[in-house]
Amino acid sequence: MPRKFTAVFLLLLLAVPSAFAGLTENFDDVSLLPGGGWALINRSSPAGTTGWFQGDSGIFPSQAGAGKSYIAANFNNAAFGGNISNWLLTPEVTLTNGDSISFYTRTEKPAFLADRLELRYSTAGASTNVGLTAASIGDFGNLLLTVNPSLSPSGYPDDWTLFSATLSGLGGPATGRYAFRYLVPDTSVNADFIGIDTLSVGPSGVPEPASAGLLVLGIGALALARSRSRSKQISPNREVL
Repeated sequence: MPRKFTAVFLLLLLAVPSAFAGLTENFDDVSLLPGGGWALINRSSPAGTTGWFQGDSGIFPSQAGAGKSYIAANFNNAAFGGNISNWLLTPEVTLTNGDSISFYTRTEKPAFLADRLELRYSTAGASTNVGLTAASIGDFGNLLLTVNPSLSPSGYPDDWTLFSATLSGLGGPATGRYAFRYLVPDTSVNADFIGIDTLSVGPSGVPEPASAGLLVLGIGALALARSRSRSKQISPNREVL
């Protein structure tokens, strides 16, 4: 194969974005999350005495693994009567239409105080901007789902329950973060204790149109180059079958 065609083909392959291998987290040791690219930001007002913390098997055990292998938040995220807005941001990941995210969550049994959890995402790369107040959302204006959106006292699941969402509407591949937001107003009458476990973020497996086009173009260039190279090697007096 002529060298120029080899170089062009390799450049086209390099132009295709590498596949996102996915993200899984079982929250076996919450203290290790910041070192792994996670961000834990409590914007509750007034701030309380807790943020995100290791699960408590005495309240309920994990969905999978050791009893305390989940991440938790509770009413003490804000001072008594305050408003909770406690954020848990994943490491920066590639975002592509069709990508899925799933996780388990629950409160204690029986549910008797209103809890709420949002799942959001940002396309602003490594940004951790969630704003500066309990009401702000910063770069995380995209809402994927809400657990107990109506803030019903018994609306949050009191057994481990699977929730999932699928990305759509992106103009093309991007990078950003997913965000869990524990969002509960007035802790004098709302908020108890929630856990999150067994998070999985997976790629769609389907290339974006632009990426697929580049790959097809590259394969076509390779085939053409090989065909021309072969034809030059055939003698003019040799019959081709």
